[in-house]
Amino acid sequence: MYDEPHLGHARTALVFDTLRRFLVWTGTDVTFVSNVTDVEDKIIQRAAETGATEPDLARRYEAIYWEQLGSLNVDRPDEVPHASAVVPEIVDFIEELVQAGAAYLIEGVGVYFAVEAYDDYGALSHRTTADLLEGAGARVDIDAQKRSPLDFALWKSAKPGEPAWPSPWGEGRPGWHIECSAMSLGLLSDGFDLHGGGDDLVFPHHENERAQAEAAGRRFARHWMHSGMVVVEGEKMSKSLGNFTTLGEVLDSYDPRTLRLLVLQTHYRKPMEMGRAEMDAAAAGLARLDALFRRARVAGIDQSEVEPDPEIVSSFRAAMDDDLNTPGAIGVVFDAVRRANQAIDAEDDDTARRALVTVTHLLDVLGLSAAGEAADGAESPGDERIAAMVAARDEARSAKDFAEADRIRDELTSLGVTLEDTAHGTVWHR
Repeated sequence: MYDEPHLGHARTALVFDTLRRFLVWTGTDVTFVSNVTDVEDKIIQRAAETGATEPDLARRYEAIYWEQLGSLNVDRPDEVPHASAVVPEIVDFIEELVQAGAAYLIEGVGVYFAVEAYDDYGALSHRTTADLLEGAGARVDIDAQKRSPLDFALWKSAKPGEPAWPSPWGEGRPGWHIECSAMSLGLLSDGFDLHGGGDDLVFPHHENERAQAEAAGRRFARHWMHSGMVVVEGEKMSKSLGNFTTLGEVLDSYDPRTLRLLVLQTHYRKPMEMGRAEMDAAAAGLARLDALFRRARVAGIDQSEVEPDPEIVSSFRAAMDDDLNTPGAIGVVFDAVRRANQAIDAEDDDTARRALVTVTHLLDVLGLSAAGEAADGAESPGDERIAAMVAARDEARSAKDFAEADRIRDELTSLGVTLEDTAHGTVWHR
């Protein structure tokens, strides 16, 4: 990791955190591994630019990454291997490929994987080697010393001032692709169930991971899952286009739950617009959720001794089982929200309670909190005063002193307080 996380990182992390939560909810035994690349060209370049050491730079940005994902309620993986900690295993892996005739040494440069040694190369990205060779230069490094433009580095010979480890081919460091294969197979073993990431990694990174593992006689991932890109007005988000937004910038402007809800409202495989209009729309949806739980508290609807509605839960699962259709699942949740609100209006406490429990249960599966942190009652400094002002306004309204009621409402508004008048009383929140 060599820079602060951006919205693309956040989307990918949220997609796979949601998948993990859902699988655990269904009773599946899940071991979730997230590799950390702490030895890589961009880290070395950034360290040179900033004057930091490579390990310090990688640790700094990794800490920021996990802290910001934590604010999005992303659970830490079961295992977080670091490339620098498995270099001996990587060297052994490369030796297997050399002995199998699938890798070769370029003196003074490093060890390269020979794509021609793996007949199935290109299958993951649904392209032939002829197609890939035609586009060589766009996503692969051109080097006259390589046997093929598609061949890629497994081991890079040491350069002055760069991190280096011993190997049979001299001092050097591993290439990015072999790091990830070694870490994945080392923890999950051959033929593990699922490998994922953003769809920008399909080629060359994931194609190369698969190729080098299987060329060494190791079965790699049995299934693959890729999330779509974040786009701004139809364009892929990138620094070069000037439409780049860090995750920290978004978290400074919005409730973190807003970003999580927005990600859930878009199918994981589709490109996702993530501009201010989309964030504001998700914030409005979040407000609907919070409003339900405020209304329920005022109406005295608790969630004790009630099971979630099995019909609604079944519809939710059907959506999630359909290629992780989180937009459909969110639709089921908001239908339950509507049902709960209607029941509160009708003073049907039993139906309201069942719907409320169901919403809470399904939101938890999706990693969303069941209600907003701000609610009526003395929960933070100044809340007792606000509660007293709300009560005074209610008294003024009962006495038909609407001028006084409006004055109090205006004062509360100036304090950032929003009032909601319901059949069960006034609900307030910030």
